[in-house]
Amino acid sequence: MLKEISILIQKELTLEWRQKYALNGILLYVVSAVFITYLSVGAKQGNISSPTWNALYWIIILFSAVNAVAKSFVQEHQGRQLYYYMIASPESIILSKIIYNTGLTLVLALLGYGVFSIILGNPVLDQGLFLLNLILGAMGFSASLTMVSGIASKAGNNATLMAILSFPVIIPILLMAIRISKNAMDGLDWSVSADKIISLFAINAIVAAAAYILFPYLWRS
Repeated sequence: MLKEISILIQKELTLEWRQKYALNGILLYVVSAVFITYLSVGAKQGNISSPTWNALYWIIILFSAVNAVAKSFVQEHQGRQLYYYMIASPESIILSKIIYNTGLTLVLALLGYGVFSIILGNPVLDQGLFLLNLILGAMGFSASLTMVSGIASKAGNNATLMAILSFPVIIPILLMAIRISKNAMDGLDWSVSADKIISLFAINAIVAAAAYILFPYLWRS
């Protein structure tokens, strides 16, 4: 399985490299969204409140993750899916896509964090806690959106279905990530955020386990 997962991840990287317009479009979206926020809010470095900075950051990262992960199964036409069905297990396919999308979402989150820090200032006092939160948030977004993308692909790539199904899963992850980020921005001790970090990790584990167990049934159809 590990060999299958590594080969499938290499395939995803190769396709992304060949279709640079998709990645470049997402990166442009992140940078332009931050700059538009700067122009519309009229905030200079240090002039924006921490809660506003936190809210704007996670809104942009959420929509960037949706745009990045939504194409997980959309770009796989029926013939290619049949080919994957013959050479790889469904567990390897879903895990490879989750791992790849986690890395892609984390890159977008770090890029957004850097652009936010340059344009709107950096109010985060505890960088370690904030980065850990970014990793857990990227894992949660990727696992839930990848699974929902697979379901939507079997329903004719219905974007409305994807939005409806992902909403109940994304909201708890987003709420936990925002609260942990606020604690990191305030410089609170890690013990204050310990229960939230455990809850976010548990949500990620449950979503990933559900995707691992249920995706084979969806893939057979």
